[in-house]
Amino acid sequence: MALRDSACLLLGLLLLCHTWGAWAIVEVNMEDRVEVMRGENTQITCMFTSDDGIGGMIITWYYVTRSGEKQEIYQQDSTMRVVKKGTQFTERISVNGTLANGQVVLTISDVDISDEVEFICLIRSLTYGTAEGRTKLRVFEMPDLPTIDVVQKGISVSEDTPKIGVCEVKNGYPKPNITWYRNTTPLRSSDRVKPQPSITTESTGLFSIKNELSMTLTKEDKDATFYCEVTYFVPGGMRMTETNAVNLTVLYPSTSVSLWVESPKGMIKEGDTVELRCQGDGNSAVSFTILHDPTGLQVDTNSLVLHNVTEKNSGDYRCVSLDMETFEEISGNTTLFVNFLKQAVVYPKNDVEMELDDFLTAICRAPSSLPTQTVWLKDGEQISTGHILSLTNVTFDSAGTYICVVTVLEIEGMETTGELVVLVLGAPEVIVPENVELEATYDTMVDLTCLVKGYPLPTITWVTSDGEVLKETVTSNITAYCIASNSYGNDSQSFSIKGTSHTTQIPTISSTSSTSISSSTASHTTQSPTTSSTRTSISSSTVKAKTAIPPKKIKKEGSGVIIAVIIICILLLAILGSVLYFMYKKGKICGRSGKQDLTKEKSSKDNIVVEMKSDNTEEAILLGVNGDKPPPNEQ
Repeated sequence: MALRDSACLLLGLLLLCHTWGAWAIVEVNMEDRVEVMRGENTQITCMFTSDDGIGGMIITWYYVTRSGEKQEIYQQDSTMRVVKKGTQFTERISVNGTLANGQVVLTISDVDISDEVEFICLIRSLTYGTAEGRTKLRVFEMPDLPTIDVVQKGISVSEDTPKIGVCEVKNGYPKPNITWYRNTTPLRSSDRVKPQPSITTESTGLFSIKNELSMTLTKEDKDATFYCEVTYFVPGGMRMTETNAVNLTVLYPSTSVSLWVESPKGMIKEGDTVELRCQGDGNSAVSFTILHDPTGLQVDTNSLVLHNVTEKNSGDYRCVSLDMETFEEISGNTTLFVNFLKQAVVYPKNDVEMELDDFLTAICRAPSSLPTQTVWLKDGEQISTGHILSLTNVTFDSAGTYICVVTVLEIEGMETTGELVVLVLGAPEVIVPENVELEATYDTMVDLTCLVKGYPLPTITWVTSDGEVLKETVTSNITAYCIASNSYGNDSQSFSIKGTSHTTQIPTISSTSSTSISSSTASHTTQSPTTSSTRTSISSSTVKAKTAIPPKKIKKEGSGVIIAVIIICILLLAILGSVLYFMYKKGKICGRSGKQDLTKEKSSKDNIVVEMKSDNTEEAILLGVNGDKPPPNEQ
């Protein structure tokens, strides 16, 4: 009875209190959402206020399952803290804070995708006041780097929305988004562009996205770049990453064909190797044919090489392109011009024979497609310019070979030559040497050379002062004559050589190279063949002279002695004298020899021995010459 009365008293007091004042109020504040990266720890804060004391409140944590049910995971009051067993958070949650400060914090460790639920913080007071707060947990995972894979083979522009390529990004959360780009422009779905995304949910709850692009291409796409942009969410915002940019092999037919000279660059001349190349502005499968109608050339190729081209290779060339898909033909052309320089021709064409003091006009012509320059050369030196050569008052020095050189200045190496041979007719002219009087010690050699100008080729003869041809041996100081003659006249030159017993340097006169060379010896005269290379009218004859030891003078027995002997031996010695005289004349007595040293005893008159030699060069060797004037019968 007493207990019942006490209870009634307490209830009355409470009613009285509520009657006298307001009921107790409970308020809860929580964030709408909390974001966290997968695998990290997160905290959810529950803040509350109440008029009740600490002992009059109970805190309970719930989460909302994917089916929408509330599942308790934690409860506490002033006396106890209890983690609900058997939930997905049982081993991974903890709660910090007390009722006194009006704030408790739910901590979840190692957050996973499945933890992305709504959490409820419920506050109950003993005065029947109740309030709750809700927070959604958002979990994020950055995806792997995206990849792009485009069709490797060529894609024809004639195909209707063919597959271009695939972009893919894996293991992201929430779902990443893929956008295709052409250059810097995003590709939106249209009749021409058809992106097809697909989503795969991995066993981990993460998402993998694949986007396949089909697109009708145009010729302009051959230079375009394609790539994919991937956007995904992270705590606090959004991020973006891109694939590498790639090109497509776009096949498109040609709308025009070009044909050009690949090499050589610049002007082309005869003898060059020329390469022609053909190409269309498309890249689909085609066949090429190069044609040159004037020569009937037709080659199935896009590159034509012409070796050693001539003027005949000039003209229009045409290239025909046949598309292997549409079988349409288009063509292009180019003009090839081969510059030419014909062989130089000199007029008059044959060798020209002229007389002294005559004149000649020669013309050198070499047809060319370009302006030319002509110069005339003689003996390697330039003597005139222009295609006309004028010779006046010709001399023997005018004879020879004239070369006309025709050059195209615009093209290096374009040159031709012609030749004119001039022969000057006239009586021989002996070229007087510097020294015609020579001295030399006995038993030495002396070279004498006789150079003669004239045409027809002069005949050269060597004779002595008495008009006789030089013999094999000459036993005295002599004068030798070089006599040159042809059908127009003759000329001569004397050479004198004297033998001495003292030392004297022997001069040597070397013969110069000539085109017309005559060579003679003391016993005969030979004429060498005419050389065709230079045709100068100079004849040459060379002899070698050798001074010989003069014979020793023999003392003859005086006639007085013979008479005395005859007187004494009238009869006997007469016979003996006859025998001795006969032997003396034959050189059988008194030790007479053919050669002695000039230094022992000089004869009353110098003697010279001439030895004649000949060789394969048809040059003679004169061994001794002395004299002043040619013999009368040769003048």
